[in-house]
Amino acid sequence: MPVKNLTKLPVLYSYWRSSCSWRVRIALNLKEIPYDIKPVSLIKGGGEQHCNEYREVNPMEQVPALHIDGHTLIESLNIMHYLEETRPQRPLMPHDVVKRAKVREICEVIASGIQPLQNLLVLIYVGEEKKKEWAQHWITRGFRAVERLLSATAGKYCVGDELSLADCCLIPQVFNARRYHVDLRPFPIILRIDRELENHPAFRAAHPSSQPDCPPEATK
Repeated sequence: MPVKNLTKLPVLYSYWRSSCSWRVRIALNLKEIPYDIKPVSLIKGGGEQHCNEYREVNPMEQVPALHIDGHTLIESLNIMHYLEETRPQRPLMPHDVVKRAKVREICEVIASGIQPLQNLLVLIYVGEEKKKEWAQHWITRGFRAVERLLSATAGKYCVGDELSLADCCLIPQVFNARRYHVDLRPFPIILRIDRELENHPAFRAAHPSSQPDCPPEATK
């Protein structure tokens, strides 16, 4: 699975529908950082992320991983903060210290309190019969918190009128909510921000349907 980086571009190990990979794709696009994608199927042959070669890339056997600047980084929030620290142009964190804390707050609620409870490994463990109910419960619970946080922070986007890492995290989670038929009507601020960003070029380019490993049937 490791790839020789002949072009010297960063290489993102990604799965088309992985919300964690999606966050990083959005951040890379917003910062206008060119990159190559190395698809890692989470379902093919029981999951390519579990093979010995990929375990050398990411010991957690998950996506994403980003090879950049001669290093391989894992965990989406860690990757995005590295991009922010090493490529501060087109910032995705506010200068104001309180607003920065609010961005991290929203990111953590989604990345720690919602997404892990409805990722593939957890849903397999929960079982086919209960996975939809399980996902709906935890996404709804988490979105109640996010909506309340946004009521105090949102402008045009999650925190004020500038795009941030919080927006990178929110939009993939809205996609997941729709995938599991979560009733989003109680979350008008979340829906408004989602509508605001659905046609943004960086977000459209990062969308699962735009990925090289997206199966043709998924775009119909």
